[in-house]
Amino acid sequence: MTHDCQDLIRLFESCFARDYNTVLVGGGAEPEYLPADVTHTQHRIIFTRDYYRSALHEIAHWCVAGAERRLLADFGYWYAPDGRNATQQRTFEQVEVKPQALEWLFCAAAAHPFSVSLDNLNGEQADAAPFQSAVRKQVLLHLEAGIAERPGSFIQALIDTYRPRHGLEEFGFFADTDRTQTQTQAQAQARVFTVPDPLS
Repeated sequence: MTHDCQDLIRLFESCFARDYNTVLVGGGAEPEYLPADVTHTQHRIIFTRDYYRSALHEIAHWCVAGAERRLLADFGYWYAPDGRNATQQRTFEQVEVKPQALEWLFCAAAAHPFSVSLDNLNGEQADAAPFQSAVRKQVLLHLEAGIAERPGSFIQALIDTYRPRHGLEEFGFFADTDRTQTQTQAQAQARVFTVPDPLS
């Protein structure tokens, strides 16, 4: 099966462009969220180059962000780059659980491989198992409690495109702890937001 980021751009537009005035844009040197301004009349989710997983990850961050945060560049968060110490990495993992859980659901819907990303190749190395467990727990919470409207709409669009006549209940949610990522892939897939979220 071919996974083309242009399909994600098209699906995102069909789901959200009219109601949320937001578009998905590829080709970025780094992922970024930019609200509408005098130059651009639409909010933009910019993902890295043509990386499919980067697009899914940035969509997940957008789905987590509330209405007020979606009016702020990068949702009003501060970006902590690769090279974090143990304390910074724990903060990363805390704030990345929800977006990576949605990303996992997106990948399942699109029949695309998923692995959690610690995104800290140049920092202190950590055991991925606790973070993976936390992300999987969040996935199961979504499935048990019901998925919110925006991610739910996008998941359905992905299923209709990649796995018609199937549902999420048919997919397993067990990450491959042995799967490794190249440095480019890991950096493209995740960003670190390390400010608490008082603006839901």
